Amino acid sequence: MKDLKRLLGYLGPYRKDLISGAVLVIIETCFELIIPILMADIIDIGVARHDTRLILVRGAEMAVCALLSLVTGLLYARFAARASYGLGARIREAEFEKVQSYAFSNLDRFDTSSLVTRMTTDITVLQNAINGGLRPMVRGPVMLILGIGLSIWMNARLALVFFISAPILALILVFIVRRVAPMYGRLQSAVDRLNGMVQEGLTAIRAVKAFVRGEYEEEKFAEVNENLMNTSQKTFHYAVLNLPAFQIVMYTSVVLIMWFGGNMIIGGSLQVGDLTGFLSYVLQVMNSLMMISNVFLLLTRSLASARRISEVLDEEPGIASPPHAIRKIPNGSVTFRNVSFKYNADADEYALSGIDLSIPSGLTVGILGGTGSAKTTLVQLIPRLYDATVGSVEVGGHDVREYDLAALRDAVGIVLQKNVLFSGTVRENLLWGNKQADDKEIWRACRAACADEFIARMPKGLDTDLGQGGVNVSGGQKQRLCIARTLLKRPKVLIFDDSTSAVDTATEAQIRSALAGIPDMTKIIIAQRITSVMHTDMIVILEDGKINAVSTHEQLLADNAIYQEIYHSQMKGADQNGASDER
Repeated sequence: MKDLKRLLGYLGPYRKDLISGAVLVIIETCFELIIPILMADIIDIGVARHDTRLILVRGAEMAVCALLSLVTGLLYARFAARASYGLGARIREAEFEKVQSYAFSNLDRFDTSSLVTRMTTDITVLQNAINGGLRPMVRGPVMLILGIGLSIWMNARLALVFFISAPILALILVFIVRRVAPMYGRLQSAVDRLNGMVQEGLTAIRAVKAFVRGEYEEEKFAEVNENLMNTSQKTFHYAVLNLPAFQIVMYTSVVLIMWFGGNMIIGGSLQVGDLTGFLSYVLQVMNSLMMISNVFLLLTRSLASARRISEVLDEEPGIASPPHAIRKIPNGSVTFRNVSFKYNADADEYALSGIDLSIPSGLTVGILGGTGSAKTTLVQLIPRLYDATVGSVEVGGHDVREYDLAALRDAVGIVLQKNVLFSGTVRENLLWGNKQADDKEIWRACRAACADEFIARMPKGLDTDLGQGGVNVSGGQKQRLCIARTLLKRPKVLIFDDSTSAVDTATEAQIRSALAGIPDMTKIIIAQRITSVMHTDMIVILEDGKINAVSTHEQLLADNAIYQEIYHSQMKGADQNGASDER
């Protein structure tokens, strides 16, 4: 319950709308409860005495009460909608902002599909709980208390029916809620799995078609979809039991009241109008109990969603700026001091072990190693995408944990192994690197990344739309746009994480030449091709998360077995293909 109370704190300016809606429901309920009293006067006095004037007056009063009840109901709907959707928007914004502050270690704990569900479906559940639940939540107890009070005032003996039926209904509600409560959590998890399947299928649609695996993916989706269907059926199988159970109790109560009330009329201790009015209160009280039961079911489901949303909001970012953080990075020197790292604190082995490495500012360094040698892991420690488990990483002579996080990442440009472009134009994507950059700066960065030639051929140049995720450009073009975007940052440390793998060797040589002309920038190049790093000032060989060797191309080629193996495997037959020229 504390999770729900905490989320209601996000109402902010919409709190007044929620309170106004609750007050309007109380007023609406009062108008409705007056109507049976007026109806009893019409029957017992107006009809019995043939008093047409009283019938018309009471009828007019009933019409006014009904009209006022309608007006207050409509006003309630307006205020409730504003409160519920305003709350949903504020929570969704808070969740998204929180996720943006997450470190990679935090994101590793949440599936992407689960985060999507928590920002959409779970918030919708909360919105529905307020929009559809506020009215019965307020109206139910008010109508129950006033209805029972007025029915006792009309006839205390007949009101005993409520004191028998209410405990029975309460027991039914407790049974249903206890069975359904844990099922709602499983239901939302099933939605997570379905969203994950949809996301994976749409993201990898080209691979699915290329391998003709459409039927296989359909079978996987059908399995997940059927699991969601079965979970939903089982959950709502119990949830809908409240309606027939409450109807049985309600109609049994009506029959008993008609029986005992009829005998009392025959005995002369009760009037027909009073019985009619009493029956109206019975139906209203039973309706209020039904509303309360529905509120409990809505509350039960919203509690499960509130718990899932709170998990996102309560997650503490694994990496944050320290107090009194350094905001200026002096230079691009990078030093690893006895660094070891593992992704999970409970992991048995370190991904990186005992890394000692010093890279002076302005040098170009190549990193080579086999698949799984932790090359990417090593460079991710520089901009604090992860923090070293043991030891320290220094940039510009200071531990990276002493820097302001935004300042550090502005000074370290990294072109990721998986290139990401966003929906929008070429210009909009490039301005991620520097939102103040003018066209002259943009074209200079594009020339350095060899992206100018294909941008110039595009229909609208820099204003050409790239489509979602950059689907309108090839893999090599996407890589060059990502390089240009990073160069616009003018970083002190530039990291290429195998980010020229999709371009030809001639274009790569042009990019390498352009980068060499940028002074005072430390360049770290992770590559699979030996031609990408053989001209660097220093080459680091990684093997199983450890440094095997650090030296120049000539020295490694002379005395390092791993480098020799890579060199000869890649350069075999290069003479006749003209690729062995090391100029």
